[in-house]
Amino acid sequence: MSLLTAQHLDVSIAGLRVCGHFNLDIEPGEAWAILGRNGVGKTTLLHTLAGLRAPAGGTVAFRGTPLARLSRRRIAQGMAILFQEHDDSFPASVLETALVGRHPHLGPWQWEGTEDIHIARQALREMGIADMEARWVSTLSGGERRRLEIAAVLTQSPALMLLDEPTNHLDLHHQIAVLDTLARRRQRDDSALVMTLHDINLAARYCDRLLLLFGDGEVLWGPADEVLTEDNLARLYRHPIRVVKEAGRRLYYPA
Repeated sequence: MSLLTAQHLDVSIAGLRVCGHFNLDIEPGEAWAILGRNGVGKTTLLHTLAGLRAPAGGTVAFRGTPLARLSRRRIAQGMAILFQEHDDSFPASVLETALVGRHPHLGPWQWEGTEDIHIARQALREMGIADMEARWVSTLSGGERRRLEIAAVLTQSPALMLLDEPTNHLDLHHQIAVLDTLARRRQRDDSALVMTLHDINLAARYCDRLLLLFGDGEVLWGPADEVLTEDNLARLYRHPIRVVKEAGRRLYYPA
Protein backbone atom coordinates (compact mmCIF):
# COMPACT_ATOMS: atom_id res chain seq x y z
CA MET A 1 0.00 0.00 0.00
CA SER A 2 1.19 3.51 -0.81
CA LEU A 3 2.21 5.64 2.15
CA LEU A 4 0.73 8.83 0.72
CA THR A 5 -1.73 9.19 -2.14
CA ALA A 6 -3.00 12.38 -3.74
CA GLN A 7 -5.93 12.13 -6.12
CA HIS A 8 -7.13 14.93 -8.40
CA LEU A 9 -5.27 17.33 -6.13
CA ASP A 10 -5.83 21.02 -6.74
CA VAL A 11 -3.70 23.43 -4.69
CA SER A 12 -3.86 27.22 -4.86
CA ILE A 13 -2.63 30.10 -2.72
CA ALA A 14 -3.24 33.84 -3.09
CA GLY A 15 -4.61 33.37 -6.58
CA LEU A 16 -1.66 31.23 -7.69
CA ARG A 17 -2.44 27.73 -8.87
CA VAL A 18 0.26 25.40 -7.62
CA CYS A 19 -1.11 22.24 -9.23
CA GLY A 20 -4.37 21.06 -10.71
CA HIS A 21 -5.95 17.59 -10.90
CA PHE A 22 -2.67 16.12 -9.76
CA ASN A 23 -2.27 12.42 -8.89
CA LEU A 24 0.65 11.19 -6.81
CA ASP A 25 1.60 7.95 -5.07
CA ILE A 26 4.52 7.85 -2.63
CA GLU A 27 5.69 4.33 -1.91
CA PRO A 28 7.81 3.01 0.99
CA GLY A 29 11.51 3.40 0.27
CA GLU A 30 11.13 6.24 -2.23
CA ALA A 31 12.87 9.61 -2.05
CA TRP A 32 11.20 12.57 -3.78
CA ALA A 33 12.52 16.07 -4.39
CA ILE A 34 10.26 19.03 -5.21
CA LEU A 35 12.01 21.60 -7.39
CA GLY A 36 10.87 24.98 -8.68
CA ARG A 37 11.52 28.70 -8.68
CA ASN A 38 10.89 30.85 -5.63
CA GLY A 39 7.20 31.51 -5.11
CA VAL A 40 5.77 28.66 -7.22
CA GLY A 41 4.27 26.94 -4.16
CA LYS A 42 6.72 24.22 -3.09
CA THR A 43 6.08 24.87 0.61
CA THR A 44 2.34 25.20 0.04
CA LEU A 45 2.24 21.83 -1.70
CA LEU A 46 4.30 20.21 1.07
CA HIS A 47 1.98 21.60 3.73
CA THR A 48 -1.04 20.33 1.79
CA LEU A 49 0.47 16.83 1.58
CA ALA A 50 1.02 17.01 5.36
CA GLY A 51 -2.61 17.93 5.96
CA LEU A 52 -1.74 21.36 7.39
CA ARG A 53 -3.90 23.16 4.82
CA ALA A 54 -6.90 21.96 2.89
CA PRO A 55 -6.59 21.51 -0.88
CA ALA A 56 -8.81 23.50 -3.20
CA GLY A 57 -9.91 20.16 -4.63
CA GLY A 58 -9.13 16.48 -4.48
CA THR A 59 -7.94 14.36 -1.58
CA VAL A 60 -4.75 13.34 0.21
CA ALA A 61 -4.68 9.99 2.02
CA PHE A 62 -2.15 8.37 4.33
CA ARG A 63 -2.05 4.59 4.06
CA GLY A 64 -5.42 4.64 2.37
CA THR A 65 -7.26 6.89 4.85
CA PRO A 66 -8.02 10.51 3.86
CA LEU A 67 -6.11 12.96 6.06
CA ALA A 68 -9.38 14.78 6.77
CA ARG A 69 -10.55 11.69 8.68
CA LEU A 70 -7.39 11.34 10.76
CA SER A 71 -6.53 13.19 13.96
CA ARG A 72 -3.36 15.27 14.02
CA ARG A 73 -1.91 12.85 16.57
CA ARG A 74 -2.61 9.87 14.32
CA ILE A 75 -1.03 11.64 11.35
CA ALA A 76 2.02 12.60 13.43
CA GLN A 77 2.53 8.97 14.44
CA GLY A 78 3.29 8.14 10.81
CA MET A 79 4.32 11.39 9.18
CA ALA A 80 6.75 14.13 10.24
CA ILE A 81 7.25 17.58 8.73
CA LEU A 82 10.29 19.84 8.90
CA PHE A 83 9.43 23.50 8.42
CA GLN A 84 11.58 25.87 6.43
CA GLU A 85 12.14 28.05 9.49
CA HIS A 86 11.43 27.42 13.15
CA ASP A 87 11.02 29.71 16.16
CA ASP A 88 11.78 28.51 19.67
CA SER A 89 8.88 29.79 21.75
CA PHE A 90 10.09 28.46 25.11
CA PRO A 91 13.52 27.93 26.67
CA ALA A 92 14.58 24.29 26.27
CA SER A 93 17.67 22.14 26.12
CA VAL A 94 18.79 20.31 23.00
CA LEU A 95 17.67 16.95 24.38
CA GLU A 96 14.28 18.31 25.47
CA THR A 97 13.75 19.73 22.00
CA ALA A 98 14.61 16.44 20.29
CA LEU A 99 12.20 14.64 22.62
CA VAL A 100 9.32 16.69 21.22
CA GLY A 101 9.41 14.14 18.40
CA ARG A 102 8.18 11.45 20.81
CA HIS A 103 5.04 13.34 21.84
CA PRO A 104 2.71 11.75 19.22
CA HIS A 105 3.64 8.32 20.62
CA LEU A 106 2.87 9.19 24.26
CA GLY A 107 -0.45 9.12 26.04
CA PRO A 108 -2.03 12.12 27.81
CA TRP A 109 0.20 13.38 30.62
CA GLN A 110 2.69 10.59 29.92
CA TRP A 111 6.36 11.43 30.41
CA GLU A 112 9.11 10.26 28.10
CA GLY A 113 10.63 6.97 29.19
CA THR A 114 14.06 5.39 28.89
CA GLU A 115 13.37 4.14 25.35
CA ASP A 116 12.20 7.60 24.22
CA ILE A 117 15.38 9.18 25.57
CA HIS A 118 17.46 6.50 23.85
CA ILE A 119 15.75 7.22 20.51
CA ALA A 120 16.32 10.96 20.91
CA ARG A 121 19.98 10.55 21.83
CA GLN A 122 20.52 8.26 18.83
CA ALA A 123 19.06 10.97 16.56
CA LEU A 124 21.34 13.59 18.12
CA ARG A 125 24.33 11.32 17.48
CA GLU A 126 23.30 10.88 13.86
CA MET A 127 23.15 14.65 13.49
CA GLY A 128 26.55 15.10 15.17
CA ILE A 129 25.25 17.11 18.12
CA ALA A 130 25.11 14.49 20.89
CA ASP A 131 27.68 16.42 22.93
CA MET A 132 25.33 19.44 22.97
CA GLU A 133 22.33 17.75 24.59
CA ALA A 134 22.49 19.86 27.78
CA ARG A 135 22.91 23.20 25.99
CA TRP A 136 20.07 25.67 25.62
CA VAL A 137 18.74 25.83 22.08
CA SER A 138 19.20 29.60 22.13
CA THR A 139 23.00 29.12 22.25
CA LEU A 140 23.16 27.13 19.01
CA SER A 141 24.29 28.41 15.64
CA GLY A 142 21.87 28.38 12.70
CA GLY A 143 23.37 25.17 11.33
CA GLU A 144 23.36 23.44 14.72
CA ARG A 145 19.74 24.41 15.23
CA ARG A 146 18.84 23.03 11.81
CA ARG A 147 20.43 19.72 12.64
CA LEU A 148 18.51 19.66 15.92
CA GLU A 149 15.25 20.22 14.04
CA ILE A 150 16.07 17.26 11.82
CA ALA A 151 17.00 15.20 14.90
CA ALA A 152 13.51 15.89 16.29
CA VAL A 153 12.05 14.58 13.02
CA LEU A 154 14.14 11.40 13.29
CA THR A 155 13.10 11.02 16.94
CA GLN A 156 9.50 10.95 15.74
CA SER A 157 10.31 7.68 13.88
CA PRO A 158 8.00 8.47 10.95
CA ALA A 159 7.22 6.28 7.96
CA LEU A 160 7.16 9.45 5.83
CA MET A 161 9.32 12.56 6.22
CA LEU A 162 8.25 15.82 4.56
CA LEU A 163 11.21 18.20 4.71
CA ASP A 164 11.11 21.84 3.61
CA GLU A 165 14.62 22.83 2.53
CA PRO A 166 16.43 20.56 5.01
CA THR A 167 19.83 21.95 3.96
CA ASN A 168 18.97 25.50 5.07
CA HIS A 169 21.85 27.03 7.10
CA LEU A 170 24.10 24.01 6.53
CA ASP A 171 27.61 24.18 5.10
CA LEU A 172 28.64 21.72 2.37
CA HIS A 173 30.03 19.15 4.81
CA HIS A 174 26.85 19.08 6.88
CA GLN A 175 24.57 19.09 3.83
CA ILE A 176 26.13 15.83 2.69
CA ALA A 177 26.31 14.36 6.20
CA VAL A 178 22.64 15.12 6.91
CA LEU A 179 21.38 13.85 3.56
CA ASP A 180 23.52 10.71 3.89
CA THR A 181 21.90 10.09 7.28
CA LEU A 182 18.41 10.57 5.86
CA ALA A 183 19.24 8.14 3.05
CA ARG A 184 20.47 5.51 5.52
CA ARG A 185 17.33 5.93 7.64
CA ARG A 186 15.12 5.55 4.57
CA GLN A 187 16.87 2.37 3.50
CA ARG A 188 16.96 0.91 7.00
CA ASP A 189 13.31 1.57 7.83
CA ASP A 190 11.86 1.33 4.29
CA SER A 191 10.43 4.79 4.96
CA ALA A 192 9.85 7.52 2.37
CA LEU A 193 11.19 11.02 2.01
CA VAL A 194 9.82 14.11 0.26
CA MET A 195 11.88 17.30 0.38
CA THR A 196 11.95 20.68 -1.27
CA LEU A 197 15.39 21.66 -2.51
CA HIS A 198 17.07 24.42 -4.48
CA ASP A 199 20.17 22.41 -5.40
CA ILE A 200 19.57 20.26 -8.50
CA ASN A 201 22.71 18.21 -7.84
CA LEU A 202 21.61 17.27 -4.32
CA ALA A 203 18.19 16.32 -5.68
CA ALA A 204 19.79 14.10 -8.35
CA ARG A 205 22.19 12.54 -5.84
CA TYR A 206 19.67 11.63 -3.15
CA CYS A 207 16.28 11.29 -4.83
CA ASP A 208 14.96 8.68 -7.24
CA ARG A 209 11.78 10.64 -8.01
CA LEU A 210 11.41 14.30 -8.95
CA LEU A 211 8.44 16.63 -8.96
CA LEU A 212 8.83 19.89 -10.88
CA LEU A 213 6.54 22.87 -10.24
CA PHE A 214 6.58 25.26 -13.19
CA GLY A 215 3.93 27.73 -11.94
CA ASP A 216 0.35 28.32 -13.12
CA GLY A 217 -0.53 24.76 -12.11
CA GLU A 218 1.84 22.91 -14.45
CA VAL A 219 3.53 19.92 -12.83
CA LEU A 220 5.89 17.24 -14.11
CA TRP A 221 6.91 14.21 -12.10
CA GLY A 222 8.63 10.87 -12.55
CA PRO A 223 11.98 9.06 -12.26
CA ALA A 224 14.89 11.44 -11.76
CA ASP A 225 16.83 10.43 -14.87
CA GLU A 226 13.75 11.02 -17.05
CA VAL A 227 12.68 14.31 -15.49
CA LEU A 228 16.05 16.03 -15.07
CA THR A 229 16.71 17.01 -18.68
CA GLU A 230 18.27 20.23 -19.92
CA ASP A 231 15.01 21.27 -21.59
CA ASN A 232 12.86 20.62 -18.52
CA LEU A 233 15.26 22.39 -16.17
CA ALA A 234 15.72 25.38 -18.48
CA ARG A 235 11.94 25.77 -18.59
CA LEU A 236 11.66 25.24 -14.84
CA TYR A 237 14.23 27.89 -13.86
CA ARG A 238 13.92 30.11 -16.93
CA HIS A 239 17.66 29.81 -17.43
CA PRO A 240 19.76 27.46 -19.56
CA ILE A 241 21.02 24.41 -17.67
CA ARG A 242 23.78 22.12 -18.87
CA VAL A 243 24.31 18.48 -17.92
CA VAL A 244 27.71 16.78 -17.82
CA LYS A 245 28.74 13.29 -16.75
CA GLU A 246 31.55 12.97 -14.23
CA ALA A 247 32.61 9.85 -12.30
CA GLY A 248 29.36 8.10 -13.10
CA ARG A 249 27.19 11.00 -11.99
CA ARG A 250 25.23 13.57 -13.93
CA LEU A 251 26.09 17.09 -12.82
CA TYR A 252 23.97 20.18 -13.50
CA TYR A 253 25.17 23.76 -13.83
CA PRO A 254 23.80 27.06 -15.16
CA ALA A 255 25.06 27.94 -18.64
